[in-house]
Amino acid sequence: MAAITAAPFIAAWAALFIGAYNLPPMAVLKTLAGALSLSGVSMDSPEQAIILDIRLPRVLLAGLVGIALSVSGVTFQGIFRNPLVDPYILGISAGAALGCALSVGFLPHLPVQIMAFVFGVLAVFLAYSMAKTEGEVSRLPLILSGVIMSAFFMAMVSIVKFLVEPMKLQNIVFWLMGSFSLADWRLVSIAAGGMAAGLVPIVLMRWRLNVMSMGEDEARALGINVKRDRLIFVAAATLIVSIAVSVSGIIGWVGLMVPHLLRMIVGPDHRRLLPLSMAGGAAFMIVADTIARNLTNYDIPVGIITAITGAPFFVYLMKKGGKESWGK
Repeated sequence: MAAITAAPFIAAWAALFIGAYNLPPMAVLKTLAGALSLSGVSMDSPEQAIILDIRLPRVLLAGLVGIALSVSGVTFQGIFRNPLVDPYILGISAGAALGCALSVGFLPHLPVQIMAFVFGVLAVFLAYSMAKTEGEVSRLPLILSGVIMSAFFMAMVSIVKFLVEPMKLQNIVFWLMGSFSLADWRLVSIAAGGMAAGLVPIVLMRWRLNVMSMGEDEARALGINVKRDRLIFVAAATLIVSIAVSVSGIIGWVGLMVPHLLRMIVGPDHRRLLPLSMAGGAAFMIVADTIARNLTNYDIPVGIITAITGAPFFVYLMKKGGKESWGK
């Protein structure tokens, strides 16, 4: 387990000196040490500017997004008792996509990040409200409501794409692919602050996911308020995913692959699974982004890399039925 915990730090270290402009590892270490000590750092050096202003914020943002997607994947998979559920199951990505499209196409004075976040939360709120019958929200109606909301919001995105001019259409399509090419310290601070608010309740309550994954009747018999806890988990996971999508675009498969792989390694106990998924998600996303920006002379959207790895993995899960990860 120590290797999984150390993986994001090793990946981040490698990502700082691997790139179109390769840097000696010792130069990276010296620059970081100087920045931490607040001495000996001069932006007159191109190497220092590349490390501190370009690569470091990008690596940190990739790590934060990886954490958010993996943790939300673990959470939704535990709530819905299905290892094939991903963080976008309730329509978050479709809602955020509509927010982005409206911002780029018709409301340029409103930041893409804010619009994506607002519409991502709106999509989940509508799905949750639609699934609510007689004060109760069950798993199947909630999933079906998420599918409906996703279809509706993506239809709206198609309308916006049809109406906007070609240059704006290009920006929308690029954002939908997911990328960290615009990463800076402002986006890092936005992601860190918002994700911390959503991660705290999930981490503190992660043991309850063990009970909820046994089934609603069993959870109630053990004294768990299923309705309240599900709402807390859904709200917290929605918050961190919406923020992740708002700062990076739509990056799929991470919340499906990482939790499932780690569940096969460490078992279904969420007290261990969730912290390790944070480390695994951060490492996976940093590695994927490093590949995306070094594979060609162009900065490939990282969503393409995750999709290339995710599609075969999903086929594998369907063949196996997800049984081994739940101990069935």
